[in-house]
Amino acid sequence: MTTSPLAERSTAVAARATDLSKIYGQGETQVVALDRVSVAFRQAEFTAIMGPSGSGKSTLMHCVAGLDTFSSGSVRVGETELGSLKDKQLTRLRRDKIGFIFQAFNLLPTLTALENITLPMDIAGRKPDKEWLDSVIRMVGLKDRLSHRPSQLSGGQQQRVAVARALASRPEIIFGDEPTGNLDSRSGAEVLGFLRNSVRELGQTVVMVTHDPVAAAYADRVVFLADGRIVDEMYRPTAETVLDFMKQFDAKGRTS
Repeated sequence: MTTSPLAERSTAVAARATDLSKIYGQGETQVVALDRVSVAFRQAEFTAIMGPSGSGKSTLMHCVAGLDTFSSGSVRVGETELGSLKDKQLTRLRRDKIGFIFQAFNLLPTLTALENITLPMDIAGRKPDKEWLDSVIRMVGLKDRLSHRPSQLSGGQQQRVAVARALASRPEIIFGDEPTGNLDSRSGAEVLGFLRNSVRELGQTVVMVTHDPVAAAYADRVVFLADGRIVDEMYRPTAETVLDFMKQFDAKGRTS
């Protein structure tokens, strides 16, 4: 496995977890979902998080994204420590600094594609940066579909709207939880290509949870979790190298 860092990667950190733990229950029913995890997500880098079912990958993303609480440790988005925020402050941070792309699209059926894209900013009372918004819409290829409602769009087009919505407010970091899980292979490849281009062309930071080696190959780096701990990472992944690692891991229960 190649674990050498990318020479051209940014040294600035968009989000960081330090000694992060998440524990459910007590006593004999206690489950340790995250066990003192420390990881940094650098600016303008695309990171995939992988691991077996129950490894803690979605829990890690949800804690770093401010969608779930954690038991101990620290999470920072930019210079902001999440553990010190009250509910309203956390809501504001998620709205202003974080973008989300979920497997289920989460579009409002009564709004057009454009209205869905600008909805978070409309709620916040902010006007979109027109030049930035135009560049995002152009990148995801939605220029001719902006007046259509979700029911008039294909699954791939709906997910493009979700990607554009996440990018439109120019957040510090975008999180995707299996963002291509409901798409066919062609639509999934398009969405992953848009995410990769947003990193390379727009300087966006993307963190994606996936179980798919092909999806992970679009990333700059793959972080592997098992039993709530980071066990390895890979730079410049290919579908083959990721699949080989996962096969070894599944066969031995550990890295080889």
